[in-house]
Amino acid sequence: MTSMQLSITKQLVVLALAGAGMGLARADAVVIVHPSNAVSMDDEQVSKIFLGQTKTFPGGAEATPVDNKEGPLREDFGNKVLKKSPAQLKALWARQIFTGGAKPPRELASEDEVLKFVASTPGAIGYIDSSKANSSVKVLKR
Repeated sequence: MTSMQLSITKQLVVLALAGAGMGLARADAVVIVHPSNAVSMDDEQVSKIFLGQTKTFPGGAEATPVDNKEGPLREDFGNKVLKKSPAQLKALWARQIFTGGAKPPRELASEDEVLKFVASTPGAIGYIDSSKANSSVKVLKR
């Protein structure tokens, strides 16, 4: 390789790494519920709903969790709130489905769909990037 080719190659590698890093840079995820929901919850309570261990909010109202499609936000939520890696979650849901146990939360195609669903569905709970949160939902956890 000539020094010119080597220089261009280095620049392309730096740009590729910078681009990859920008794709991972996200604001923090927030847990959201329908605005009429008056509950407050800690991570353990949120986790129990998303892992199918309980079907209700504290106080007894029915909870309808919705998940985001696979990606950095879902992985971050799983690691931080559910305390499970993507592989652990897949294994958990495979066991649950095989044994006739709980079903995984409904998966929506985008954060915008999660926001719209939660805003229009009493009892819904989901998570989105904090930059997308607005007054149509109540933010439980930052």
